[in-house]
Amino acid sequence: MSATTIIDTAPLGALIRYTDGSPKPPSRFTKKLAAWERSNGMGRLVKKEPPRPYPTWTAPATFTLHEGNFASDGVILVTIMRSHSADSTLVFEVAEKPRAGQVRVLLDFGGNTELLHLAESVTVAELWIAKEGYRNARLEIVGEDDSDRAGGTEIAA
Repeated sequence: MSATTIIDTAPLGALIRYTDGSPKPPSRFTKKLAAWERSNGMGRLVKKEPPRPYPTWTAPATFTLHEGNFASDGVILVTIMRSHSADSTLVFEVAEKPRAGQVRVLLDFGGNTELLHLAESVTVAELWIAKEGYRNARLEIVGEDDSDRAGGTEIAA
C-alpha cells in the first residue's frame, strides 16, 4: 500500500513494514547493506501529520515510525525515528495492529497526537507515565474495531 493509505487508515501503534522491493545484499557488502536497510525495515507508527502550507509551497502529509532504541545499562541513549512523506515511493504494509485491550499513552501538542508508549493494560500504562514523568499524557484503550482514526476509548489518566 502507499504512504497515503498508511496515513489515512493505519492506527497509531501499528507495526508498519516498508520496502523498496530490492533484494537484500549479502552481509559482506556493508555499504550496500546499510543503504538497503534505509529503504527496507519496520517500525511502530507513532505520529501522523497533515500537510503543512508555507507561503511558497505545501509540505506533504507525513507519518513517523519508531524503529528502535540504543541503550546502555537500562538507559536509552538514542531513539531511532524515521519519517516518511505521503509522496514516498516505498511500499508499506501494516504488519500488526494493536490488540484490543492494549492502552496507548498519547501526548497532544501542536494540533498533533504522538504515541509515547503502547502498554498491555491501564495499570502498566499508568506505571510507565509515573516512571517517565509525562504529566500531560492521556490514555486510550484500543477497541475491538480500531479502523477509525480516533482508535479507541479515551480514559482519564
